[in-house]
Order: sequence, then C-alpha cells, then structure tokens
Amino acid sequence: MGRLDQKVALITGAGAGLGAQIARRFKEEGAKLIINDVSDEAAQSVAKEVAGVGIAADVSDSNAVRRMLERVKSEFGRLDILVNNAGFGITPGDDETVRRINEVPFQQQAELEAGGPVQTHFDLTVEMTDEDWQRMINVHLNGTFYCSREALKIMNGQLSGSIINMGSIMGTTGGIGTSYCAAKAGILGFTRSLAREVVSRGIRVNALAPGFIDTELTKPFGSARALLEAQTPMGKFGDCDDIAWPAVYLASDEAKYMTGQVISPNGGFVMSQ
Repeated sequence: MGRLDQKVALITGAGAGLGAQIARRFKEEGAKLIINDVSDEAAQSVAKEVAGVGIAADVSDSNAVRRMLERVKSEFGRLDILVNNAGFGITPGDDETVRRINEVPFQQQAELEAGGPVQTHFDLTVEMTDEDWQRMINVHLNGTFYCSREALKIMNGQLSGSIINMGSIMGTTGGIGTSYCAAKAGILGFTRSLAREVVSRGIRVNALAPGFIDTELTKPFGSARALLEAQTPMGKFGDCDDIAWPAVYLASDEAKYMTGQVISPNGGFVMSQ
C-alpha cells in the first residue's frame, strides 16, 4: 500500500480489461486517477469505481488528446504517470479474420501431415484495406505518440514523471496480424528512443509487452487458444493482474533506475536477456 501515494496518473483505454485493472491497483496504492476511454460510459464507470475522473477521448485524434491533457493540467496541476494502454485487436464483427485465426493453423497442419504442400493460407495482409491498416497504426502507435507528447508538456516542467507504454510479445516475435505487430513493434522502438531523449529531465519511459492475457482482446481465440497455450511453457493465458502489478512497479519509485526497458509477463512464450 502507498507505493503511488498522491501521484496523478492518466490511463488510456481504461474502460475495461488491462487498463481498468491497472487503475484498480493504482488506486489501492494511493494514486489519483484520470480514466480515459473512447467510450464515455466506460470511462465514467471505471472512474466512479476508483474515485477518479473520467474523460472520453479517441487517442488517435491529436486534438482530442491535446484537450484531454489540458484538462488534466487544469484540474490536477501536474501529471506523474501516463499509461498508454489504449488499443484493440480484431475489429469487432470481423468474423472472417476470427475464422481464419482459429481454423487455418489446423488446416495447414493437416495438409503437412498428409504429405503437403500447404494449400490453405491466411492471406490477411494481401486483403487488408488502407483504412484497416491506418486505424490500427493510428490508435496504437500514433495514440502513444500523441499522449506522450502532450504529457511531456506537463512533465518537462516538473523534471519528473513515468510513462508506461503497452507493447506486446507480437511486437518482438511477430505473429498473425501484420498491422497489430507493426504497431506494437513501433511502440517498443518509440519507448527506447523517448527514454533516451527525456532522461535528462528525470522522466522515465518503459514498456510492458504482455503475452496472451484473458481479456476481450483474446476472446476471439477459440480452437486456437489450445495451440497458444501449448506454445506457452506455463501452459495457460495470464490474467489482468499479471500486467497490472508490473505497471505499479514501473510507475513507482521502486523502478527509479529503470528506463528504456521492456517487461514482458508472458508465461515463458518469449524468453530473452
């Protein structure tokens, strides 16, 4: 308790899932919270739960982000923690992509076992529209940049602050979904670059790179879930606290010697360093 006493924290995409659980743990540790979500209803619901302030804004809209951070400065006077969590996986209603993710690996395996060649293919990238590509990059990568840029306008004068960016193991290993993987890889590169830039002002920038966690984002995995669990040494998906507690650590003074780093709770799916 008290690891984040009186620290002002803005968490984006916190109306559900990882962001909401990070908010709950931050609250337990004494933080003052601003809950952002593209849905005002979701933002207000979680804000009420954690006695915080809810602000609806689309992080892919730089003007909306600017207005949100201006409000943060006006109402709180400072910003100690920014968690760039907003994002999405498969577009809701995209049943064809869900079908391919859950069926194609098994079809390919059956074709190989029958002596090959593989005749069933994902073909997600070749069929991706400009709009789908841009939306993924805009929310994840551009949103992280927009929020960080505006947060730094507050943190720079304080000569302190902690920015935590939400990456993914898909940003390091690659996987099915080139736009998502590209966005997450960009976030990890952005994290390292920004960390070097702002360290002279006493601001730390780190990233979390979750493995497969039980959230709305991984719900589309049906039959493919067993395959992913089999590839994970711990044999299971993680839960939201597996990400929330590392976020508390990175936000706290316990991580005062940590910057430009990636912490990856992933059950052993990826092992490095």
